[in-house]
Amino acid sequence: MWVRILTVLVVLIGSWLGMSRLSQAESPGDDAAASAAPKIEKVPYLGQPNCYKLSNGSVEVIVTTDIGPRIIRYGFVGGDNMLAELPDPVTKTDLGDWKPWGGHRFWAAPEAMPRTYSPDSSPIEFKIEGNNTIRLIQPVEPKSGIQKEITVTLAASGPGVTIHHRVTNKNMWAIDLAPWALTIMHGGGVTILPQEPYKSHDEELLPARPLVFWYYTNLSDPRWTIGKKYIRLKTDDNIQEAQKIGIANKQGWAAYLRNGELFVKRFGYRDGATYPDYGCNNETYTAGSFMEIESLGPMVHLDPGQAAEHDERWSLFKGVNTGVDDDSLERAIKPLIK
Repeated sequence: MWVRILTVLVVLIGSWLGMSRLSQAESPGDDAAASAAPKIEKVPYLGQPNCYKLSNGSVEVIVTTDIGPRIIRYGFVGGDNMLAELPDPVTKTDLGDWKPWGGHRFWAAPEAMPRTYSPDSSPIEFKIEGNNTIRLIQPVEPKSGIQKEITVTLAASGPGVTIHHRVTNKNMWAIDLAPWALTIMHGGGVTILPQEPYKSHDEELLPARPLVFWYYTNLSDPRWTIGKKYIRLKTDDNIQEAQKIGIANKQGWAAYLRNGELFVKRFGYRDGATYPDYGCNNETYTAGSFMEIESLGPMVHLDPGQAAEHDERWSLFKGVNTGVDDDSLERAIKPLIK
């Protein structure tokens, strides 16, 4: 009798283990994908043959060495590109044709025409460092005398990406600039900028931070939503008029929400430092489907050979439902920002 009972137990346990293994094999799930070892591989993308994809099974980042330095894709594996893809538009300048391309690029503030729009559509140097880092090095710009570098590092698992920017003065004279990182987002979404924590007039009498307007800024434009906790700016294909604001963002993050996916960009703020554009370390711009989220470092005086550096940290989240007002938005994204 005991032998028969033990035999039945062995059969049941073996059956359960087999079903468990089968279930795991057929449904690896997000955790298995997220634990894949990071790797870098050469791929074509956006009509450019010499691109490199960094992937860890959760997200992927694609950079190009045919132009740049540029990041031209960031998204979940198999998902949409959170960055815009704009290979066709051209801006004519005295220095030549400049193309936005989409994605993420690196400039030096303050903005000026034609200096800022130095063409970057020629091949660049690159260095692969380990299995999750690539360094992109632009030739010295012939008219501005500066050299730009972007180093992209993908986290071992999960959605995290670190972007290190470095601009070097290759002139024989000193220059003043601020590192300026600009990301063009896939249209159809909304930028989210945090307000400073609210305090009543009884609590605080001094101003919290600057809010900077451009000559074309129009707060009556329906794309703006100015709330107590957040400032929001959405794209609208039917409105081509440009809109832009800048802020001193002491909270250290800005976000972009599109189709339930939330892109978060983190960056620093240094008290007492001089930032460009009347004190902005964070700006956002839209026109039609075009949306840009920008972070800036402090103004620096660079002697010949000196460099300035600026870091951003990116993350990406799925299934984010922000509701319709500031309170529901805060409930949705506050745990993710922390």
